[in-house]
Amino acid sequence: MLKQSLNFKLTQKLSPQQIQLMKMIQLPTQAFEQRLKQELEENPALESGKDNEDEYENSLSDDEYDTTGNENIDTEDINIDEYLSDDEIPNYKTQANNYSADDEEKHIPYASGTSFTQHLKTQINTYSFSEEEEIITNFLIGSIDDSGYIRRDLVDILDDLAFTQNIFTTQEKLEYLLKIVQQLDPAGVGARNLKECLLIQLKRKKEKPNRTLAINILEYSFDHFVKKHYTRLLQKFHVSKDELKEAIQQIEKLNPKPGGSFVGNNKIAEQIIPDFTIRIIEGELELSLNSRNAPELHISNEYNNLLKGYKESKHKSKSQKEAVQFIKQKLDAAKWFIDAIKQRQQTLFLNMNAILKYQKEYFLTGDEQKLKPMILKDIADIVNMDVSTVSRVANSKYVSTPYGTKLIKEFFSESMKNDQGVDVSTREIKNILEIVINEENKKKPLTDDKLAEILKEKGYPIARRTIAKYREQLEISVARLRKEI
Repeated sequence: MLKQSLNFKLTQKLSPQQIQLMKMIQLPTQAFEQRLKQELEENPALESGKDNEDEYENSLSDDEYDTTGNENIDTEDINIDEYLSDDEIPNYKTQANNYSADDEEKHIPYASGTSFTQHLKTQINTYSFSEEEEIITNFLIGSIDDSGYIRRDLVDILDDLAFTQNIFTTQEKLEYLLKIVQQLDPAGVGARNLKECLLIQLKRKKEKPNRTLAINILEYSFDHFVKKHYTRLLQKFHVSKDELKEAIQQIEKLNPKPGGSFVGNNKIAEQIIPDFTIRIIEGELELSLNSRNAPELHISNEYNNLLKGYKESKHKSKSQKEAVQFIKQKLDAAKWFIDAIKQRQQTLFLNMNAILKYQKEYFLTGDEQKLKPMILKDIADIVNMDVSTVSRVANSKYVSTPYGTKLIKEFFSESMKNDQGVDVSTREIKNILEIVINEENKKKPLTDDKLAEILKEKGYPIARRTIAKYREQLEISVARLRKEI
């Protein structure tokens, strides 16, 4: 049986402007500068830098902003005087950025280096190949990733050579040319797995005591070596502990990612630009927003002059009306962007100031044990904003403190009660756990059960599974893999 009924429903939806504002809040300083540059390029009504003081009357009044955005309008309804108000100094004229020229970030030029692939191709050019062999070796080099490995099966590479290069060869020929590629520097490049990579490096090293033992361990007992089953290695190779230890030390000195060092040295250095700065002045904390997050923007005087010309003209053609509609849309977009930046600044400052006050003892002392348990909701309640907004501020922003540059989200942690019933930060517990593991006897590493007992003795009653969770978050291996001979 079908029924018809009316239902009243109240829903809340974000406008496109609000969505864009949330995205801008999430951007770190460098990404924000790119967004700013993009907007300046796309909207000719928006300009950066200081405006002429004697032309402020031509600017767009803050009180006359039409929030309808870029909707299609009738130009007869446009009140040009609203865009040419001269009864008020715009807000951007009264803003001040209290920082000196010395505070500006200086860009350091970087020399462009040779790419990893080009470095390998330069070496292979010293070999004598036929035309077909040269294409195959260059194809193999092109298949090497940034770590220095060829991750694909040779059968797949054979197929690619046939389809893309029209070269039909055998797997034996491909193996032969791969061995030549594996002779290139850095040692270990072109390997198909970790075992092969370590063997290539070890075989190219000078003869040392127990080098042959190290090679045999990799070739015939790689799994036992990886799992640190030292007793089985001693039994299989009939060697002393000292001989095995020396062989393992040779293996541990090898580079598991031969391409990593070369690629890393040729990438442009990534510089962290803090969004905030905290200083201690006469025992009090002072918070400031990076000036690069507070650009000087204003409405283009040229666009205002175009509106003025339209107003003064007696005969308004259709093309003039279309131009005015376009100008109005660009002015509205520029005004919204200026307001959005202002809201971004206020949101960032309010959230960081709340975090500063919440963690005042830590920022004054730098002692991580002074970090209070703090979750996103704690700050959201203080600033009266949504938790998602606080998360956007915390996840991608950095703050410069007297104790180094920190990622803001690192100040957030859950709470846990110690044996005295006092709430302590889980970060404090992780630090203690890390210290205990670093000080353990590596010949007999502590199990998670033993670590739980030790932390309980220190006043932190934590379950074994919680210890395992914290250990994984600290990227520390299980006891068996921390063992040393």
